[in-house]
Amino acid sequence: MVHVVNTLPKKHRWLILGLVSAIAGLAFLPSEKATASKDNSANPLEIGKRYELQVKVDDNEKLTELNSEQAAEKLPEYDLVDHQVKNGDNLAIIFKRAGFSAQTLHKLINTNAETRKLTKIHPGEILSFATAEDGSLAQLRYVISKTDTLFVTLNDEGNYDTSIDSKEIETLTKTAGGEISSSFWTSAIAAGLSERQIMNFADIFGWDVDFANDIRKGDLFGLIYESHYVDGEFIGTGKIIAAEFVNQGQRFAAIRHTDGNFYTPEGRSMKKAFLRAPVSFKYISSSFNPRRLHPVTGQVKAHRGIDFAARTGTPVVASGNGKVVKAGYSKYNGNYVFISHGTQYVTKYLHLNKKLVKTGQKVKQGQKIGTVGSTGRVTGAHLHYEFLVNGVHRNPKTVKLPKSEPLPRSELAKFKPIADNFIAQLERNRELQLALK
Repeated sequence: MVHVVNTLPKKHRWLILGLVSAIAGLAFLPSEKATASKDNSANPLEIGKRYELQVKVDDNEKLTELNSEQAAEKLPEYDLVDHQVKNGDNLAIIFKRAGFSAQTLHKLINTNAETRKLTKIHPGEILSFATAEDGSLAQLRYVISKTDTLFVTLNDEGNYDTSIDSKEIETLTKTAGGEISSSFWTSAIAAGLSERQIMNFADIFGWDVDFANDIRKGDLFGLIYESHYVDGEFIGTGKIIAAEFVNQGQRFAAIRHTDGNFYTPEGRSMKKAFLRAPVSFKYISSSFNPRRLHPVTGQVKAHRGIDFAARTGTPVVASGNGKVVKAGYSKYNGNYVFISHGTQYVTKYLHLNKKLVKTGQKVKQGQKIGTVGSTGRVTGAHLHYEFLVNGVHRNPKTVKLPKSEPLPRSELAKFKPIADNFIAQLERNRELQLALK
């Protein structure tokens, strides 16, 4: 660099020297006086550490961002027009009435399984339509139930998207109960129970109580059950959680476990190995009687079973798990089914209108095996039911039924505290009912 400078003319060399001297002088001039921070809480910067710069956001940009987030959360709204389904309507008629073509209907119905549910609409239901600016179907709304609503919406590609808006169900527990004055059915209705609740209640205690013959005036019943609400509106009852029945002074109690089955407060299953009655009957037309006078022949002949009077076609179910050892027809028995339950027990079902099982077939308790009829030597429609223990006929109404297995010890430890709480609640409700009499 020095050699290059020496080759320059003398005048130029003096000019360069002057510039260098000026720059050097500026380098040694004092800079702006530095000030120390008086904030003792400020931490000194650390070498090698990354620090986030604080950038001021323009107020207009921030507002735009907030509005974008709000818009993303907000679903598009449409002006929907309701069309009620009338008797004789189908989707083609409704779409035409709403101003949409058969092609639109075909495309929408074949979108997926959800849109195909629209083919099962019923009179009184509502289909709501929104029309786009070009006249196409922008959105369809169908209220499936009080909790679920189906939306079918046209997307930017010209196809339909489906979504189901489900409302949250609030479940509360309620209690009900009463005293039987005439019949269990009428007393339960008076207590505010639905028909479904009454049938479920009877099923819980059906292994211990004969609701057709054992009910007496003054018997008491009580239950704790679920009640469902949506947006504060009652939409229906749910499962029975706990129940009790005081029949002729004998108290029965049942609590639902997490497996969906009912158990006594001690953890023993309410289900027995056999049902007391394998048919829903009006009354017992003939009881177990070793010296009964036969209604057709007029001769004394042992009646080794019970006759349940019921309408022709009433379902007959297996009273317990087992195997059909014989299913056939005879002059006296009519259509019949015999079921073996292990080595000790056999049940017989006679005078059936129809047999629904075959010899050698395995059946489960409660499975439909036939229907009530009047085949064979009979005077009217009924089910003749026999119960044999080690080959000996026993009275099906009074025979001691084998008990089911209790809850395992590990499950019983979880079940017992919950059961005790429900039993105490049922007792309080019963005492309150008696006090209000």
